[in-house]
Amino acid sequence: MISGDYAGWNNGLAEGGFGGLLVAAVVIAGMYLAMVLGMAELSSALPAAGGYTFARRALGTWGGFATGTAILIEYSIAPAAIATFIGAYVESLNLFGITDGWWVYLAVYAVFIGIHLTGAGEALKAMFVITAIALVGLVVFAVSAFGLFNSAHLTDIPVDPSAVGASEFLPFGLFGIWAAVPFAIWFFLAVEGVPLAAEEAREPERNVPKGIITSMLLLVVTGATVLFLATGALGAEALSASGNPLVEALGDTTGAKIVNYIGLAGLVASFFSIMYAYSRQTFALSRAGYLPTSLSVTNKRKAPMLALIVPGVIGFALSLTGEGAMLLNMAVFGVAVSYVLMMVSHIVLRVREPHMTRPYRTPGGIVTTSFALVIAAAAVVATFLVDPIAALWTLGAFAAFMAYFGLYSRHRLVANSPDEEFAALEKAEAELE
Repeated sequence: MISGDYAGWNNGLAEGGFGGLLVAAVVIAGMYLAMVLGMAELSSALPAAGGYTFARRALGTWGGFATGTAILIEYSIAPAAIATFIGAYVESLNLFGITDGWWVYLAVYAVFIGIHLTGAGEALKAMFVITAIALVGLVVFAVSAFGLFNSAHLTDIPVDPSAVGASEFLPFGLFGIWAAVPFAIWFFLAVEGVPLAAEEAREPERNVPKGIITSMLLLVVTGATVLFLATGALGAEALSASGNPLVEALGDTTGAKIVNYIGLAGLVASFFSIMYAYSRQTFALSRAGYLPTSLSVTNKRKAPMLALIVPGVIGFALSLTGEGAMLLNMAVFGVAVSYVLMMVSHIVLRVREPHMTRPYRTPGGIVTTSFALVIAAAAVVATFLVDPIAALWTLGAFAAFMAYFGLYSRHRLVANSPDEEFAALEKAEAELE
C-alpha cells in the first residue's frame, strides 16, 4: 500500500486544498486505526484467506459474498490505478523513449503475474525487498524536500468565496474536506489485505494482528511526511494535478532523480502486493463456490493461476483509460463498502458470540469499530461527490455480482471450504448450547 505515498493522494488537493486533505487524512487515519484493531481481532479468531470470512460468520452467505465482492472490486481496480502512476513515472524518466503508458501497463501486469505464478514464498520475498527499497526512497525524499519547504506553499490555492466555510486553509470550504476523503484513503488503502495471508503465515493468531497494526502505524508516519513536505516544497495548486508528485516537488535536483527511480519501486511494491491480495481473494471466493470453482485451481507451485490472470486482464483493460484519479475513486468505493460490512461483522460477532475464542481483542470493543463504521459509510458517499459517474459504474458492477450470487452461485456453495466449515461449526455450537 506504500504507493499511496508516491502518487494519487495529491489529487485530493484539487478537491479540498491542503487544509481539506489534511483534515480528511486525520479523520481517515483514525478510521483506519480503529478498523485495523477490529480486523486484528477478527483475523486472529477466524484466520482464513479472504477477508469476507468474518462477514460470512456474522452476516450469513449474502453478507459474506457482498463483503468479498467489495474487497475484490477494490483489489482488481487499485492495481489499474497504480499502473497509470507507474506509467507517469516511467515517462518522466524517459525510459526506452516510452511516451505512451499502455506499454508500461502491459509490461507490469505480465511480469508481476509471472512472478506470482512462481509461488507465494518467492513472491512475498520479492515484495519485501521492493517495499524496503520504497521506504528508502521516502527517506531520500524527506531529506531532499526539507530544505525546499515553504509554509506559504501549503495554502496557495485561491479561495472559492462561494464555498461554505472557505478560507486560505480550506479554499473549498467544509465540503472540500468530504470530497478529499477518497484521496486520503489512498494513503492507507489495502492495509486491510494483511489478513489475506492468514493461511500462509506462521502463528497467524499472533503475527497477523502484529503485522496489520505495525503496517498502519508506519503508514501514518510516511503519509504525514509526504503530505507536508511535498506540498510545502512545490505548492498545493501545482501539486494537485501531478502524476509524479514527489519528483515534481523536488524539481531539477539529484534527489528528484533518485526518488523518481525509487518511486517506481514504491509503486511496484503496492502493485505487487495488491495483486497478491486480489489473487487470494478470488481464490477464496472461488474455493467456497461464490465464484466459478475453476478460479481456485492452482499450479505446481500452489499459486492460483486463473485467480491471478483473470482479474489482471480486467485491471489491464481498465488501466488503458489512463485515468488514475477516476480509477482511484472506483477502488475507494469498493473498499469503503467492504469496511462498512467488516465493521458491522465485528459488532455483530461481539454481541452474538461474546465467548468466541479471540487471541487478540480490540481495545474499546464495539465503540472502536462503531467509529470506523460511521466514517466508512461517509466515505462511500464521498466517492459520489468526487466522480458520480465512476461511482455509479462501480455500484453497477457490485450489483451485477450480487445478482449472479442470488440467481446462481448461492445454490452451489462448497460445503467443505473453510468459510462454510466455520459456519457449520457455529451452527453446531449453537445447537449444543
